[in-house]
Amino acid sequence: MVEPGLIKAAQAGDGDALITLLREIENHVYRTAYYIVGNEQDAMDAAQEALIRIYTKIGTYEEKAQFKTWVQRIVTNICIDKFRRNKPTVSIDEHEMVFQDNTSVEGEVLSTYAAQDIRKAIDKLPEHHKAVVVLRYLQDFSYNEIADSLDLPLNTVKSYLFRARQQLQTYLHDYQRGGVRG
Repeated sequence: MVEPGLIKAAQAGDGDALITLLREIENHVYRTAYYIVGNEQDAMDAAQEALIRIYTKIGTYEEKAQFKTWVQRIVTNICIDKFRRNKPTVSIDEHEMVFQDNTSVEGEVLSTYAAQDIRKAIDKLPEHHKAVVVLRYLQDFSYNEIADSLDLPLNTVKSYLFRARQQLQTYLHDYQRGGVRG
């Protein structure tokens, strides 16, 4: 994710290194926030808050943990706090659909509906299950990295993922049976 030398320079007070470091992680921070909070505006707020916290707390980072898990813990905690303060909102922004030359319009539309329904199903999960699903399947974290990021025992992470998958199966029952969004 980030070169260790850049992290050390930022910790040593090199302002340019710190700005470079923040620029390198800002997309990752935003993407994680978006997957957790579910809408663009809240994700931008959470990402900005996380970057500010990283900026002010870079000196507290210890190499005992991987840098990405340290960053992930900050982002996830901010998003969970934001989720507790505010009920989730639905974004009213319309996103343009761009079709590839070699795909059918019907396939693109069904794919878009499936993605929306999966997103809605993930949003229905309890916040602790949602966090582990986002980290595992959308951010591709290992179980150990998730445990470090969320400060949870490894078996708890496995249990949360198991229960979250069961809940997602229930929520997405129509797709499992070949159903169509109605």
